[in-house]
Amino acid sequence: MHLIDPARHTRRAFLRRSGQLAMAGTALPFALNLAAMGEAAAQAAPSDDYKALVCVFLFGGNDYANTLVNFDNDSYSKYSTIRGGIALPYAGLAATELKPTVALPNGRKYALNPAMGGLATLFDQGKMAVQLNVGPLVKPLTRAQFNSTNRRDFPIPPKLFSHNDQQSIWQSSSPEGSTIGWGGNLGDLMLGGQRAASLFTCISVAGNAVFLSGDEALQYQVGTGGAVRINSVSPATGSVYGSSAVKAAMQQLAQQGRSHTLENEYNKVTLRAVAAEGKITAAIQSDDLEIVFPTNGNNLAAQLKMVARLIRGRASLGVKRQVFFVSMGGYDLHDDLDTKQGPLMQRLSDAMVAFQQQMEKLQIADKVTAFTASDFGRTLSSNGNGSDHGWGSHHFVVGGAVKGKGFYGTPPPVSVGNTLADDDQWHVGQGRLLPTTSVDQYAATLAKWFGVPDSDLDGILPNLKNFNNITAPSGISYPRDMGFMT
Repeated sequence: MHLIDPARHTRRAFLRRSGQLAMAGTALPFALNLAAMGEAAAQAAPSDDYKALVCVFLFGGNDYANTLVNFDNDSYSKYSTIRGGIALPYAGLAATELKPTVALPNGRKYALNPAMGGLATLFDQGKMAVQLNVGPLVKPLTRAQFNSTNRRDFPIPPKLFSHNDQQSIWQSSSPEGSTIGWGGNLGDLMLGGQRAASLFTCISVAGNAVFLSGDEALQYQVGTGGAVRINSVSPATGSVYGSSAVKAAMQQLAQQGRSHTLENEYNKVTLRAVAAEGKITAAIQSDDLEIVFPTNGNNLAAQLKMVARLIRGRASLGVKRQVFFVSMGGYDLHDDLDTKQGPLMQRLSDAMVAFQQQMEKLQIADKVTAFTASDFGRTLSSNGNGSDHGWGSHHFVVGGAVKGKGFYGTPPPVSVGNTLADDDQWHVGQGRLLPTTSVDQYAATLAKWFGVPDSDLDGILPNLKNFNNITAPSGISYPRDMGFMT
């Protein structure tokens, strides 16, 4: 069992939440939850300092092999043989080949899915980096150790390959049922009761997200059209059921102090929601932006457009650090992968490109970093016309502060031969990638850029000590900082 280091935080806060912050041999979630971690640094930051992280979560488990495709002749041949009918044609990949500043070892090459031309251009412009084979890990692991029955020395994340559980683990470090996210808990420890300052730190445009949930660090939800309004008490609405008297009565009921604790707290929440809606509405202003975001059913683009409007109005919200959560679904492609993934990839690419261009128009691109995450990767082997649940996957990081045009981490071998050989230690069956980069390393890299001092990382990321600039017997290096941020 692991606990966040109490010596690094106040004893009062630690004792109050030690039960919530216990880990039971799981990997720390992805850096989705850095929302309030940055608040610690922001307290001492200059008044004009601002940074934001935007998590783009791909629900369903994105297929890594047809997103970032092996493109050198040897690797493509193996990929194509193993994938069979769902392999992407070689000829169509030339336009999206990624040519990094520093070549990958052993002549390895990659191309993006042909539908992702926009992100390929961002890569060429040095505005996007690729993190190879990242996933939940407790400590470095080989295939033999994964297959071992010795879970004490070789722990693995719980309930691998399960959608709901892996989504929850990435967001809260616990399987399904978790109600508190690590970002919220860490924010609680750092905010020291400054709840008002944290209200707009964690904003979801995609409904409830457990990684934003805490105690002091509250999750605030908006829609693609703006803040959710409580019409019966909002000053912005003139009447209720056509009656100004009903409206006045509702407002009076919401403002009255109550002797019952739950009633009183309910009124406080209602009034806070009304005040917050007013601030958000004022902050986002009109929906006119310099960049035209894609429409035609691209809901991710609509979510990112709202994030752009919120960032544009950041000064009126009084925040220095923000994390936004947006998402798109449809990635659980056990069937029809060859026809359904391409349109998803195009929507993802178009939306992220438009968002990056808007940040450049706002002259804040170096202060905003967007990154992808997903339940898990999928199998390299085809199940017929799709792929099944996996583990490690490749992800993208986009922004002006990203050390772009580069690959980070270790390129996984396709296989030893043209089949998934038993001695290929970097898959754990059917081409499910055994991660060679942990989410803790990914989290630490984003956290340092976000403003968390290196001296605080071990107290915040309990498993980071297991990836502390070491080279494992397998030959894989595990640095604390993956190096993709400036």
